[in-house]
Amino acid sequence: MPTVITPKELLKWVPGVVLSSSEELGWKDMQQRSYRYKGQDVLIPPLDHFMIVYYFGGRTPMDRCVDEGWTRTACAPGDISLLTMSQDSHWNWTEDIDVSHLYLSNALMSRVAMDVMERPIEEVRLHDLLRTQDTILTAIVGAITNEVRSRGIGGALYVEALSMQLAIHLLRHYASVTFKESSAPGRLSQQQKKYLLEFIDAHLEESIRLDEMADAVGLGVWTFSRKFSESFDCSPHTFVTEQRIERAKRMLYSGTLSIKEIAYHCGFSDQAHLTRVLRSKLGVTPTQLRKTNNLE
Repeated sequence: MPTVITPKELLKWVPGVVLSSSEELGWKDMQQRSYRYKGQDVLIPPLDHFMIVYYFGGRTPMDRCVDEGWTRTACAPGDISLLTMSQDSHWNWTEDIDVSHLYLSNALMSRVAMDVMERPIEEVRLHDLLRTQDTILTAIVGAITNEVRSRGIGGALYVEALSMQLAIHLLRHYASVTFKESSAPGRLSQQQKKYLLEFIDAHLEESIRLDEMADAVGLGVWTFSRKFSESFDCSPHTFVTEQRIERAKRMLYSGTLSIKEIAYHCGFSDQAHLTRVLRSKLGVTPTQLRKTNNLE
């Protein structure tokens, strides 16, 4: 049996008909798949995601074993099962069922836990729960499942917001959190600063989002923003803009690229954008800055 499997690989271990899938939608930290299953007895390797199972069709007796302990119940439409990540499990049911699976990444759960608890997180685990009913979980699972089918505008952003709500609800009611021993300092560590500066420099040609910078140093967005401000005495947006300006100055002084090319390589939308920023921050245009350096 493999050490760990991805949600996509689950179908190899639990044969069924795929009714819906978010695979091609480009969602971050969240995946959805709906299945139609016949009754079966299956051993499932540990998943690399947390799993929520929502039952919406059929009724069946359900047995599950985790950590060598069996739980027996009956599952019907409206019921929900939870399975923590990195947990092997043995499932047995006898009747046909339709289910919606949501898979949440450890990165999402850890980031949200760190943000709401304001402490560094060692581990998040979901409770071993084979059957529960929860109107909030049902509503969020339903909204995400419907989004896969409808594929409306702004889908990725919509699901990201729902994922945050879902993670917080799970942390409040269905999770245990282990904290790291050391308390979080008020500033970014030297290693985190190094990772962050390397990330910004490598992606300066692109639009750099706040959550991407937070991910680069392993923090949630809110915690990252606080620590960043303490470390650099400015906002992340201001800092990135300053890095773009410094690169533009170096490239203008070198005189080898056109101003249009420099704007691109520094992450400005176009030459006019670069000109506006330099005039606002330095009081000169790119052409004036280049001429000033040549005179020196």
